[in-house]
Amino acid sequence: MERKVLVVDDDPAVRVALRDALTSAGFVVDVADDATAALAMLGRSKPGVIVSDVRMPSLSGLELLREVRDRAGEVDVILMTAFDDMPTVVEAMKHGAAEFLVKPLDLDELQRTLERVFSDRALRRRGESADGATIQPDALVGRSPRMIEIYKLVGQAAATRATVLIRGESGTGKELVARAIHAHSSSSDDPFVPVNCAALPSTLLESELFGHVRGSFTGAIGNRRGRFALAKGGTIFLDEIGDTSLEFQTKLLRVLQNGEFQPVGSEETEHTGARVIAATHQPLESLIAERRFREDLYYRLRVVEVAIPPLRERRADIPLLAEHMLRRASASLGVPTAVLAPEALARLMEHQWPGNVRELENCLMRAVVVASGRVVRAEHLSMASPGAPQDAPVPSLADLERAHVIRVLEIARGHKGRAASLLGVSRPRLARLLDKYGLQ
Repeated sequence: MERKVLVVDDDPAVRVALRDALTSAGFVVDVADDATAALAMLGRSKPGVIVSDVRMPSLSGLELLREVRDRAGEVDVILMTAFDDMPTVVEAMKHGAAEFLVKPLDLDELQRTLERVFSDRALRRRGESADGATIQPDALVGRSPRMIEIYKLVGQAAATRATVLIRGESGTGKELVARAIHAHSSSSDDPFVPVNCAALPSTLLESELFGHVRGSFTGAIGNRRGRFALAKGGTIFLDEIGDTSLEFQTKLLRVLQNGEFQPVGSEETEHTGARVIAATHQPLESLIAERRFREDLYYRLRVVEVAIPPLRERRADIPLLAEHMLRRASASLGVPTAVLAPEALARLMEHQWPGNVRELENCLMRAVVVASGRVVRAEHLSMASPGAPQDAPVPSLADLERAHVIRVLEIARGHKGRAASLLGVSRPRLARLLDKYGLQ
Protein backbone atom coordinates (compact mmCIF):
# COMPACT_ATOMS: atom_id res chain seq x y z
CA MET A 1 0.00 0.00 0.00
CA GLU A 2 1.31 3.45 -0.96
CA ARG A 3 2.31 5.52 2.07
CA LYS A 4 1.62 9.06 0.92
CA VAL A 5 2.68 12.10 2.98
CA LEU A 6 1.92 15.79 2.39
CA VAL A 7 4.48 18.13 4.01
CA VAL A 8 3.22 21.67 4.71
CA ASP A 9 5.73 24.36 5.73
CA ASP A 10 6.35 27.95 4.67
CA ASP A 11 10.13 27.45 4.94
CA PRO A 12 11.48 26.14 1.60
CA ALA A 13 14.56 24.62 3.26
CA VAL A 14 12.40 22.61 5.65
CA ARG A 15 10.15 21.41 2.84
CA VAL A 16 13.09 20.19 0.78
CA ALA A 17 14.85 18.55 3.73
CA LEU A 18 11.73 16.68 4.84
CA ARG A 19 10.81 15.66 1.30
CA ASP A 20 14.26 14.20 0.65
CA ALA A 21 14.52 12.44 4.03
CA LEU A 22 11.05 10.90 3.88
CA THR A 23 11.42 9.87 0.24
CA SER A 24 14.64 8.07 1.16
CA ALA A 25 12.72 6.32 3.95
CA GLY A 26 10.23 4.91 1.46
CA PHE A 27 7.37 7.40 1.69
CA VAL A 28 5.70 9.09 -1.28
CA VAL A 29 5.95 12.81 -0.53
CA ASP A 30 4.16 15.92 -1.82
CA VAL A 31 4.83 19.42 -0.46
CA ALA A 32 2.80 22.60 0.01
CA ASP A 33 4.04 26.04 1.08
CA ASP A 34 1.01 26.92 3.20
CA ALA A 35 -2.27 25.56 4.57
CA THR A 36 -4.39 27.02 1.78
CA ALA A 37 -2.31 25.20 -0.85
CA ALA A 38 -2.47 22.01 1.20
CA LEU A 39 -6.27 22.12 1.33
CA ALA A 40 -6.41 22.65 -2.42
CA MET A 41 -4.22 19.56 -2.89
CA LEU A 42 -6.25 17.24 -0.65
CA GLY A 43 -8.44 15.79 -3.40
CA ARG A 44 -5.63 15.55 -5.94
CA SER A 45 -2.78 14.34 -3.74
CA LYS A 46 -4.91 12.06 -1.50
CA PRO A 47 -2.36 11.86 1.33
CA GLY A 48 -2.71 9.43 4.17
CA VAL A 49 -0.84 11.72 6.56
CA ILE A 50 -0.20 15.48 6.59
CA VAL A 51 2.92 16.78 8.38
CA SER A 52 2.37 20.50 8.98
CA ASP A 53 4.05 23.42 10.67
CA VAL A 54 1.88 25.28 13.22
CA ARG A 55 3.00 28.88 12.71
CA MET A 56 2.32 29.85 9.08
CA PRO A 57 0.91 32.94 7.35
CA SER A 58 -2.76 32.94 6.47
CA LEU A 59 -4.09 29.69 7.99
CA SER A 60 -2.22 28.16 10.94
CA GLY A 61 -1.50 24.48 11.36
CA LEU A 62 -4.31 24.27 13.92
CA GLU A 63 -6.77 25.78 11.44
CA LEU A 64 -5.52 23.34 8.80
CA LEU A 65 -6.11 20.49 11.26
CA ARG A 66 -9.70 21.57 11.86
CA GLU A 67 -10.38 21.94 8.13
CA VAL A 68 -8.92 18.50 7.38
CA ARG A 69 -11.08 16.97 10.11
CA ASP A 70 -14.15 18.49 8.42
CA ARG A 71 -13.25 17.76 4.81
CA ALA A 72 -11.26 14.50 4.98
CA GLY A 73 -11.60 12.99 8.44
CA GLU A 74 -9.73 9.85 7.40
CA VAL A 75 -6.48 11.83 6.88
CA ASP A 76 -4.13 11.95 9.88
CA VAL A 77 -2.35 15.19 10.79
CA ILE A 78 1.02 15.54 12.54
CA LEU A 79 1.81 19.07 13.72
CA MET A 80 5.30 20.48 14.29
CA THR A 81 6.48 23.74 15.83
CA ALA A 82 9.59 25.39 17.16
CA PHE A 83 7.66 27.03 20.00
CA ASP A 84 7.27 25.83 23.58
CA ASP A 85 3.52 26.30 23.55
CA MET A 86 1.60 23.91 25.80
CA PRO A 87 -1.87 25.40 25.13
CA THR A 88 -1.27 24.77 21.42
CA VAL A 89 -0.42 21.14 22.19
CA VAL A 90 -3.63 20.75 24.18
CA GLU A 91 -5.70 22.36 21.43
CA ALA A 92 -4.05 20.19 18.77
CA MET A 93 -4.70 16.95 20.63
CA LYS A 94 -8.28 18.04 21.41
CA HIS A 95 -8.96 18.40 17.68
CA GLY A 96 -7.50 14.99 16.87
CA ALA A 97 -3.87 15.55 15.88
CA ALA A 98 -2.09 12.22 15.51
CA GLU A 99 1.10 13.65 17.06
CA PHE A 100 2.82 16.91 17.99
CA LEU A 101 6.56 17.22 17.26
CA VAL A 102 9.04 19.89 18.31
CA LYS A 103 11.46 21.60 15.91
CA PRO A 104 14.27 21.15 15.15
CA LEU A 105 12.90 17.79 14.16
CA ASP A 106 14.67 14.55 14.91
CA LEU A 107 14.24 12.86 11.52
CA ASP A 108 14.46 9.39 13.05
CA GLU A 109 11.65 10.33 15.45
CA LEU A 110 9.56 11.71 12.57
CA GLN A 111 10.07 8.50 10.60
CA ARG A 112 9.09 6.36 13.63
CA THR A 113 6.00 8.53 14.15
CA LEU A 114 4.95 8.17 10.52
CA GLU A 115 5.48 4.39 10.64
CA ARG A 116 3.22 4.26 13.73
CA VAL A 117 0.53 6.46 12.18
CA PHE A 118 0.43 4.41 8.97
CA SER A 119 0.29 1.25 11.09
CA ASP A 120 -2.62 2.78 12.99
CA ARG A 121 -4.42 3.49 9.72
CA ALA A 122 -4.23 -0.21 8.82
CA LEU A 123 -5.51 -1.18 12.28
CA ARG A 124 -8.40 1.28 12.02
CA ARG A 125 -9.75 -0.53 8.98
CA ARG A 126 -10.48 -3.46 11.30
CA GLY A 127 -12.91 -1.28 13.22
CA GLU A 128 -14.67 0.17 10.17
CA SER A 129 -16.78 -2.95 9.65
CA ALA A 130 -17.97 -2.63 13.27
CA ASP A 131 -19.26 0.92 12.84
CA GLY A 132 -23.03 0.95 13.07
CA ALA A 133 -23.19 -2.69 14.17
CA THR A 134 -25.80 -3.59 16.77
CA ILE A 135 -24.34 -3.49 20.29
CA GLN A 136 -25.91 -5.62 23.01
CA PRO A 137 -24.96 -3.91 26.28
CA ASP A 138 -26.09 -6.83 28.46
CA ALA A 139 -24.49 -9.57 26.37
CA LEU A 140 -22.32 -12.23 27.98
CA VAL A 141 -19.00 -12.30 26.14
CA GLY A 142 -16.46 -15.11 26.11
CA ARG A 143 -15.58 -18.41 24.46
CA SER A 144 -13.28 -19.93 27.08
CA PRO A 145 -14.21 -23.38 28.49
CA ARG A 146 -15.23 -21.77 31.79
CA MET A 147 -17.65 -19.43 30.00
CA ILE A 148 -19.07 -22.27 27.90
CA GLU A 149 -19.97 -24.04 31.14
CA ILE A 150 -21.70 -20.87 32.37
CA TYR A 151 -23.71 -20.65 29.14
CA LYS A 152 -24.88 -24.22 29.72
CA LEU A 153 -25.94 -23.40 33.28
CA VAL A 154 -27.75 -20.27 32.07
CA GLY A 155 -29.74 -22.37 29.62
CA GLN A 156 -30.55 -25.03 32.21
CA ALA A 157 -31.63 -22.44 34.81
CA ALA A 158 -33.70 -20.51 32.25
CA ALA A 159 -35.69 -23.65 31.46
CA THR A 160 -37.03 -23.82 35.04
CA ARG A 161 -38.30 -21.50 37.76
CA ALA A 162 -35.60 -22.68 40.19
CA THR A 163 -33.90 -20.21 42.51
CA VAL A 164 -30.32 -19.41 41.43
CA LEU A 165 -27.26 -18.36 43.43
CA ILE A 166 -24.55 -16.58 41.41
CA ARG A 167 -21.10 -16.34 42.98
CA GLY A 168 -18.01 -14.45 41.92
CA GLU A 169 -15.64 -11.62 42.76
CA SER A 170 -16.75 -8.01 42.42
CA GLY A 171 -16.79 -6.90 38.81
CA THR A 172 -17.10 -10.35 37.23
CA GLY A 173 -20.55 -9.71 35.74
CA LYS A 174 -22.97 -11.44 38.11
CA GLU A 175 -25.89 -9.22 37.10
CA LEU A 176 -25.24 -9.95 33.42
CA VAL A 177 -25.62 -13.66 34.14
CA ALA A 178 -28.85 -13.00 36.05
CA ARG A 179 -30.21 -10.94 33.16
CA ALA A 180 -29.26 -13.68 30.68
CA ILE A 181 -31.19 -16.28 32.72
CA HIS A 182 -34.23 -14.00 32.82
CA ALA A 183 -34.00 -13.10 29.12
CA HIS A 184 -34.03 -16.78 28.09
CA SER A 185 -36.78 -17.80 30.49
CA SER A 186 -40.49 -18.20 29.80
CA SER A 187 -41.14 -15.08 31.93
CA SER A 188 -38.85 -12.80 29.91
CA ASP A 189 -41.79 -10.51 29.09
CA ASP A 190 -42.26 -9.76 32.79
CA PRO A 191 -39.96 -7.30 34.63
CA PHE A 192 -36.37 -7.96 35.69
CA VAL A 193 -36.00 -6.07 38.97
CA PRO A 194 -32.46 -5.63 40.37
CA VAL A 195 -31.91 -4.68 44.02
CA ASN A 196 -28.53 -3.96 45.61
CA CYS A 197 -28.96 -5.33 49.12
CA ALA A 198 -25.69 -3.77 50.33
CA ALA A 199 -26.87 -0.27 49.46
CA LEU A 200 -29.84 -0.25 51.86
CA PRO A 201 -30.19 -0.75 55.63
CA SER A 202 -32.35 -3.70 56.69
CA THR A 203 -35.57 -1.72 57.37
CA LEU A 204 -35.41 0.14 54.07
CA LEU A 205 -34.56 -3.07 52.21
CA GLU A 206 -37.71 -4.71 53.57
CA SER A 207 -39.81 -1.72 52.52
CA GLU A 208 -38.15 -1.71 49.09
CA LEU A 209 -38.89 -5.37 48.47
CA PHE A 210 -42.14 -5.97 50.33
CA GLY A 211 -43.68 -2.48 50.30
CA HIS A 212 -45.19 -0.66 53.30
CA VAL A 213 -48.42 0.84 54.54
CA ARG A 214 -49.04 4.40 55.58
CA GLY A 215 -47.68 5.27 59.04
CA SER A 216 -45.56 2.11 59.34
CA PHE A 217 -42.45 4.24 59.94
CA THR A 218 -41.40 7.89 59.91
CA GLY A 219 -41.79 9.20 56.38
CA ALA A 220 -44.29 6.55 55.29
CA ILE A 221 -46.95 9.05 54.23
CA GLY A 222 -48.80 6.58 52.02
CA ASN A 223 -49.03 2.95 50.96
CA ARG A 224 -46.29 1.73 48.64
CA ARG A 225 -45.99 -1.45 46.61
CA GLY A 226 -42.70 -3.30 46.87
CA ARG A 227 -40.43 -4.80 44.24
CA PHE A 228 -41.89 -8.29 44.64
CA ALA A 229 -45.32 -6.95 43.73
CA LEU A 230 -43.92 -4.90 40.82
CA ALA A 231 -41.97 -7.87 39.43
CA LYS A 232 -45.22 -9.82 38.85
CA GLY A 233 -44.10 -13.15 37.42
CA GLY A 234 -40.66 -11.91 36.44
CA THR A 235 -37.32 -11.97 38.26
CA ILE A 236 -36.08 -10.32 41.44
CA PHE A 237 -32.27 -10.06 41.41
CA LEU A 238 -30.88 -9.69 44.94
CA ASP A 239 -27.28 -8.56 44.58
CA GLU A 240 -24.90 -8.90 47.55
CA ILE A 241 -27.28 -11.15 49.48
CA GLY A 242 -24.47 -11.91 51.94
CA ASP A 243 -24.71 -8.37 53.32
CA THR A 244 -28.29 -8.71 54.57
CA SER A 245 -29.42 -9.03 58.21
CA LEU A 246 -30.66 -12.26 59.82
CA GLU A 247 -34.07 -10.64 60.30
CA PHE A 248 -34.39 -9.89 56.60
CA GLN A 249 -33.13 -13.39 55.74
CA THR A 250 -35.95 -14.89 57.79
CA LYS A 251 -38.56 -12.92 55.83
CA LEU A 252 -36.93 -13.78 52.51
CA LEU A 253 -36.95 -17.46 53.46
CA ARG A 254 -40.74 -17.28 53.81
CA VAL A 255 -41.03 -15.84 50.31
CA LEU A 256 -38.92 -18.67 48.90
CA GLN A 257 -40.86 -21.34 50.79
CA ASN A 258 -44.41 -20.35 49.90
CA GLY A 259 -44.32 -17.13 47.89
CA GLU A 260 -45.80 -15.07 50.75
CA PHE A 261 -44.75 -11.77 52.29
CA GLN A 262 -46.20 -8.94 54.34
CA PRO A 263 -45.67 -5.25 53.58
CA VAL A 264 -43.96 -3.39 56.42
CA GLY A 265 -46.56 -2.38 59.01
CA SER A 266 -49.30 -4.57 57.50
CA GLU A 267 -50.95 -7.72 58.80
CA GLU A 268 -52.17 -8.65 55.33
CA THR A 269 -50.34 -11.40 53.47
CA GLU A 270 -49.55 -10.91 49.79
CA HIS A 271 -48.37 -13.43 47.22
CA THR A 272 -45.71 -13.23 44.53
CA GLY A 273 -44.94 -15.31 41.48
CA ALA A 274 -41.51 -13.74 41.00
CA ARG A 275 -38.42 -15.88 40.72
CA VAL A 276 -35.44 -15.03 42.93
CA ILE A 277 -31.87 -14.91 41.65
CA ALA A 278 -29.31 -13.94 44.31
CA ALA A 279 -25.65 -13.05 44.00
CA THR A 280 -22.71 -12.55 46.34
CA HIS A 281 -18.95 -12.13 46.36
CA GLN A 282 -18.77 -13.29 49.97
CA PRO A 283 -18.02 -16.85 51.21
CA LEU A 284 -21.49 -17.75 52.50
CA GLU A 285 -20.18 -20.91 54.15
CA SER A 286 -17.94 -18.81 56.41
CA LEU A 287 -20.85 -16.47 57.20
CA ILE A 288 -22.93 -19.50 58.21
CA ALA A 289 -20.16 -20.69 60.54
CA GLU A 290 -20.10 -17.20 62.08
CA ARG A 291 -23.93 -17.28 62.45
CA ARG A 292 -24.30 -14.30 60.12
CA PHE A 293 -26.17 -16.15 57.39
CA ARG A 294 -29.01 -18.65 57.71
CA GLU A 295 -28.05 -22.14 56.60
CA ASP A 296 -31.63 -22.99 55.56
CA LEU A 297 -31.74 -19.86 53.35
CA TYR A 298 -28.39 -20.84 51.84
CA TYR A 299 -29.80 -24.16 50.64
CA ARG A 300 -33.00 -22.53 49.41
CA LEU A 301 -31.00 -20.09 47.30
CA ARG A 302 -28.49 -22.65 46.05
CA VAL A 303 -30.86 -24.80 43.99
CA VAL A 304 -28.76 -23.86 40.96
CA GLU A 305 -25.33 -22.36 41.56
CA VAL A 306 -23.35 -20.44 38.93
CA ALA A 307 -19.74 -19.63 39.81
CA ILE A 308 -18.22 -16.93 37.60
CA PRO A 309 -14.42 -17.11 37.31
CA PRO A 310 -12.31 -13.96 37.77
CA LEU A 311 -10.95 -12.43 34.58
CA ARG A 312 -7.39 -13.57 35.39
CA GLU A 313 -8.62 -17.18 35.12
CA ARG A 314 -10.13 -16.71 31.66
CA ARG A 315 -7.54 -14.60 29.88
CA ALA A 316 -8.44 -16.19 26.55
CA ASP A 317 -11.63 -14.10 26.64
CA ILE A 318 -9.81 -10.76 26.97
CA PRO A 319 -9.45 -10.06 23.20
CA LEU A 320 -13.17 -10.69 22.63
CA LEU A 321 -14.17 -8.70 25.72
CA ALA A 322 -11.91 -5.81 24.72
CA GLU A 323 -13.37 -5.67 21.20
CA HIS A 324 -16.91 -5.67 22.61
CA MET A 325 -16.10 -2.97 25.18
CA LEU A 326 -14.32 -0.74 22.67
CA ARG A 327 -17.37 -0.85 20.42
CA ARG A 328 -19.62 0.00 23.36
CA ALA A 329 -17.34 2.79 24.64
CA SER A 330 -17.00 4.30 21.15
CA ALA A 331 -20.77 4.27 20.68
CA SER A 332 -21.28 5.84 24.10
CA LEU A 333 -18.79 8.62 23.35
CA GLY A 334 -20.11 9.17 19.83
CA VAL A 335 -16.78 8.45 18.11
CA PRO A 336 -15.80 5.95 15.39
CA THR A 337 -15.20 2.42 16.65
CA ALA A 338 -11.75 2.14 18.24
CA VAL A 339 -9.42 -0.83 17.77
CA LEU A 340 -6.52 -2.20 19.82
CA ALA A 341 -2.93 -2.08 18.66
CA PRO A 342 -1.12 -5.43 19.17
CA GLU A 343 1.12 -4.08 21.95
CA ALA A 344 -1.95 -2.76 23.79
CA LEU A 345 -3.64 -6.15 23.64
CA ALA A 346 -0.42 -7.75 24.93
CA ARG A 347 -0.48 -5.41 27.91
CA LEU A 348 -4.13 -6.23 28.62
CA MET A 349 -3.26 -9.93 28.55
CA GLU A 350 -0.43 -9.45 31.09
CA HIS A 351 -2.45 -7.50 33.69
CA GLN A 352 -3.92 -9.33 36.71
CA TRP A 353 -7.27 -7.42 36.64
CA PRO A 354 -8.09 -7.29 40.35
CA GLY A 355 -11.26 -5.38 39.43
CA ASN A 356 -12.17 -8.00 36.81
CA VAL A 357 -14.39 -7.16 33.82
CA ARG A 358 -15.53 -3.87 35.37
CA GLU A 359 -11.90 -2.70 35.61
CA LEU A 360 -11.26 -3.71 32.00
CA GLU A 361 -14.28 -1.73 30.87
CA ASN A 362 -13.23 1.39 32.79
CA CYS A 363 -9.68 1.08 31.44
CA LEU A 364 -10.87 0.89 27.82
CA MET A 365 -13.40 3.71 28.23
CA ARG A 366 -10.59 6.00 29.39
CA ALA A 367 -8.32 4.75 26.59
CA VAL A 368 -10.89 5.69 23.94
CA VAL A 369 -11.06 9.19 25.45
CA VAL A 370 -7.29 9.81 25.45
CA ALA A 371 -6.29 7.94 22.27
CA SER A 372 -5.40 9.96 19.21
CA GLY A 373 -7.53 8.78 16.34
CA ARG A 374 -9.22 5.40 16.52
CA VAL A 375 -6.30 3.22 17.64
CA VAL A 376 -5.77 2.40 21.32
CA ARG A 377 -2.07 1.88 21.97
CA ALA A 378 -0.25 0.65 25.08
CA GLU A 379 0.46 4.19 26.31
CA HIS A 380 -3.28 4.94 26.38
CA LEU A 381 -3.94 2.19 28.93
CA SER A 382 -3.95 3.01 32.63
CA MET A 383 -4.08 -0.02 34.90
CA ALA A 384 -3.62 0.46 38.63
CA SER A 385 -1.96 -2.00 40.96
CA PRO A 386 -4.13 -3.76 43.59
CA GLY A 387 -5.04 -1.30 46.32
CA ALA A 388 -4.35 1.72 44.11
CA PRO A 389 -7.07 3.87 42.50
CA GLN A 390 -8.45 2.11 39.44
CA ASP A 391 -9.12 5.18 37.33
CA ALA A 392 -6.20 7.48 36.53
CA PRO A 393 -7.04 11.07 35.62
CA VAL A 394 -6.85 12.39 32.10
CA PRO A 395 -3.42 14.04 31.60
CA SER A 396 -3.33 17.67 32.77
CA LEU A 397 -1.40 20.60 31.38
CA ALA A 398 1.43 19.77 33.82
CA ASP A 399 1.51 16.19 32.52
CA LEU A 400 1.83 17.47 28.97
CA GLU A 401 4.54 19.95 29.94
CA ARG A 402 6.55 17.22 31.67
CA ALA A 403 6.20 14.94 28.62
CA HIS A 404 7.33 17.81 26.39
CA VAL A 405 10.46 18.43 28.49
CA ILE A 406 11.30 14.72 28.42
CA ARG A 407 10.87 14.59 24.65
CA VAL A 408 13.15 17.62 24.11
CA LEU A 409 15.78 16.10 26.42
CA GLU A 410 15.69 12.95 24.31
CA ILE A 411 16.12 14.99 21.12
CA ALA A 412 19.04 16.82 22.74
CA ARG A 413 20.55 13.50 23.80
CA GLY A 414 20.57 14.75 27.41
CA HIS A 415 22.60 17.89 26.61
CA LYS A 416 21.08 20.53 28.90
CA GLY A 417 22.37 23.52 26.96
CA ARG A 418 20.86 22.29 23.71
CA ALA A 419 17.63 21.28 25.48
CA ALA A 420 17.30 24.77 26.98
CA SER A 421 17.83 26.29 23.54
CA LEU A 422 15.21 24.03 21.95
CA LEU A 423 12.75 24.88 24.71
CA GLY A 424 13.52 28.57 24.41
CA VAL A 425 14.32 28.90 28.13
CA SER A 426 17.38 29.78 30.17
CA ARG A 427 19.59 27.17 31.82
CA PRO A 428 18.30 28.13 35.31
CA ARG A 429 14.71 27.85 34.06
CA LEU A 430 15.47 24.39 32.65
CA ALA A 431 17.03 23.40 35.97
CA ARG A 432 13.84 24.45 37.76
CA LEU A 433 11.72 22.42 35.30
CA LEU A 434 13.91 19.36 35.85
CA ASP A 435 13.57 19.75 39.59
CA LYS A 436 9.81 20.37 39.38
CA TYR A 437 9.18 17.16 37.47
CA GLY A 438 11.78 15.00 39.20
CA LEU A 439 13.89 14.62 36.06
CA GLN A 440 17.30 15.05 37.69
